[in-house]
Amino acid sequence: MDWLHPITIFFLITLIILLVLKMGHFWNYSSQITVLLPGPKPLPILGNLHIIDQERPHRTMLKLSKVYGPVFSIQMGFQKMVVLTGYEMVKEALVNQADAFAERPIIPMFEEFSNGFGLTLSHGKNWKVMQRFTLSTLRDYGMGKRSIEDKIVEECSILTKKLESYKGKPLETTTVMNAAVASIIVSILLGRRYEYEDPIFRRLLELINQNVRVFGSPSVLYYNMFPALCFLSGGRKILLDNREELFAFINATFIEHLKELDENDQRSFIDTFLIRQQEEKSNNINGYFHNENLKTLVANLFAAGMETTSTTLRWALLLMMKHPEIQCKVQEEIAVTIGSAQPRAEHRKKMPYTDAVIHEVQRYANIIPTNLPHATTKDITLKGYFIPKGSHIITLLSSVLHDDSQWKKPLRFYPEHFIDPEGNFIKRDAFMPFSAGRRQCAGETLAKMELFLFFTTLMQKFTFQPAPGTSREDLDLTPAVGFTTPPMPFDVCALPR
Repeated sequence: MDWLHPITIFFLITLIILLVLKMGHFWNYSSQITVLLPGPKPLPILGNLHIIDQERPHRTMLKLSKVYGPVFSIQMGFQKMVVLTGYEMVKEALVNQADAFAERPIIPMFEEFSNGFGLTLSHGKNWKVMQRFTLSTLRDYGMGKRSIEDKIVEECSILTKKLESYKGKPLETTTVMNAAVASIIVSILLGRRYEYEDPIFRRLLELINQNVRVFGSPSVLYYNMFPALCFLSGGRKILLDNREELFAFINATFIEHLKELDENDQRSFIDTFLIRQQEEKSNNINGYFHNENLKTLVANLFAAGMETTSTTLRWALLLMMKHPEIQCKVQEEIAVTIGSAQPRAEHRKKMPYTDAVIHEVQRYANIIPTNLPHATTKDITLKGYFIPKGSHIITLLSSVLHDDSQWKKPLRFYPEHFIDPEGNFIKRDAFMPFSAGRRQCAGETLAKMELFLFFTTLMQKFTFQPAPGTSREDLDLTPAVGFTTPPMPFDVCALPR
């Protein structure tokens, strides 16, 4: 497209004017909190876009917090956002005033992608109902219990054999780690397991990975700022096309489940949802257990149950190659505590250093730096500032996990952050990789078990080294761009021990 063509310019100006008129209510909202909150002065229409790192906005927010303090406002297009930084301020909002910060804001791409259904991006009563159902059903299917631990242990064995098949030759870990971790949540959601090479399974993993990357892209940022210009957003089209493909798979799957549905023999999360759906229909209740909620909820759990844990494990392998002395120390603790026995969840309490390393990987990697956005459920006052109901809130997890008032070496990989002088593991209140409060990650218990069992098994069975020709100094710790921040692709040699 010729962007300098007069007709194109006229068309864009007309659309922007219509957008201003259509979204005029944002001006009232913006002026209401601009007077009270510090922050950089916005430009007309663009807001603060000109100063934002559009690929890694959390970096700009961290810099602005040094100027404006732990509570400030920025404006993206017409949307004013309140940014909260540092452990004390984020804790005050998400923990001490949890109910007041329990909503999600109305964001164009989020709304179009989920239609207000499911769990992650839903609102109000729908979110509360889906959250209660999800937590109780995940517990019923073994989250935090021996039954799910056995599935993870079995998957660890399969992953080990897969890595052994490379015979120490270089491999890029994204696909295999995604497949191993995804197998656990898929077994809960669908009641079955896919082979790593299964083309359907690999396509599902590809869809999830692409969505996570695109959600954090500048293209989607622009769409959220100016939704009337949706025809210019390639990212929006990718997300919606991927959603339809993913939903088609989920729809076909629960139709198959309906054919064999037995209230007395529920095999999966989908079965349990469908039983609740039938109960509502039999009682003539027009409730929340409908197909749109089911599709979105399963998609939410599939993505959340795979992407973040897999990304953390890949960061762990990269950091172990970068710091071989730490990898060696972990392996020594495993040898003394477990020997050649299969790692189990019960070993965690006896392995303070390994536990500390896993926690430090999560802290250092900082894989969801801006957190999912929150919104206020009522007018509140925070640190003397008035914040109206419905405000878009960014709780900057990056500023918590790297808060120099809470961590001795916030920008370094330093497992001793979680070790006391006697060598015992210590919990840290500022450790918030799963967020906090009402919207805290529903799968936190499962993720913690997966991280310990996968990481410990891998360290027990292999020593991880860079590919030939790559020194540990060459390993790049710059995170990739996306809604989450995985490591850049890297090759690794898994040498059997």
